[in-house]
Amino acid sequence: VGGRALLVAVVGVITPFVLGTYVVGPLLLPGLSFNTYLFLGATLTATSVGITARVFQDLNLLRSPEAQIVLGAAVIDDVMGLIILAVVSAIVTAGTFSLLSVGIITAKALGFLVGAIVIGQLVAPLLGRALSTINTGKGMKLTLALCFGFVCAYLASIMGLAPIVGAFAAGLVLDPVHFRHFENPEIVDELRVQLAHTPLESKDTIVAVIDHHAERHITDLLEPIGNFLVPIFFVLTGMNVQLETLFDPQILLVALGITVVAFAGKAVSGLVAGPVNKALVGWGMAPRGEVGLIFAAIGEQMGVISAQVYGVVIIVVILTTLLTPLILNWLAARQLREQPSF
Repeated sequence: VGGRALLVAVVGVITPFVLGTYVVGPLLLPGLSFNTYLFLGATLTATSVGITARVFQDLNLLRSPEAQIVLGAAVIDDVMGLIILAVVSAIVTAGTFSLLSVGIITAKALGFLVGAIVIGQLVAPLLGRALSTINTGKGMKLTLALCFGFVCAYLASIMGLAPIVGAFAAGLVLDPVHFRHFENPEIVDELRVQLAHTPLESKDTIVAVIDHHAERHITDLLEPIGNFLVPIFFVLTGMNVQLETLFDPQILLVALGITVVAFAGKAVSGLVAGPVNKALVGWGMAPRGEVGLIFAAIGEQMGVISAQVYGVVIIVVILTTLLTPLILNWLAARQLREQPSF
């Protein structure tokens, strides 16, 4: 699955980027700068793994070969997308384009990710142990996670990369084992007390529940922060959209054309998925979701994406996000009908 996921990710990133930058951008949005086309292509590379994972889960296909390939490819897609974002942002900032500069920026982004993972694996345990000597409560555990993410984001910005690259690297580094010196969740301690009085046949189930809550504790601490900040991000995204652009027939036609290319660019990735349902894999890579919005927001902040192009991107993100679950449902239902019954 790993090799096929890598192939799917590579095709699913390169194809929409090339189509967006060199084909559909100049054709449907003529007269704009090359930097705008670069950001459009970068936005089309995004894949929102959360949306696809939820659809596969609802269809009881999360453990299927197709779902495993898509989920693996989506993670690789995220890494490649962040590298492309770093390269495109640096090109826009520098104002020049050369293969040498692209190579340097790519090496810098890859070096940062690899370096952050290697060094972080050494630093995170020491940092966790040091902070636990001050306080072992969940407040300090949360502080460790947040500060580590902020520091990595700041280091990425110092290197000329987008802060999101550093935050992503922090997420790759942090592991539940780095928080073992802190207090366990209350439910874990309570279940461990009950474990001593539990019949032998039920112990495995309780141990599995304990491990689940112990490993998810830092995620459970961070989720409320995400639940608070994510709506603010979407509100700010909506505020940046000029409503009149969403009702402009020309912009709607352009958005529909780019949406078709956005779907096609990801759908072809299923062709290299091997002996599985290629359509299910390809369309599973299609939703852009919040990742596409982040790319577009960065382009808008840098002054590369105009209000009209921003509106186009928003429509593309909405359509790919809403239509993909419907298409996946139809493909999954067709696959079930075609399977021989015994």
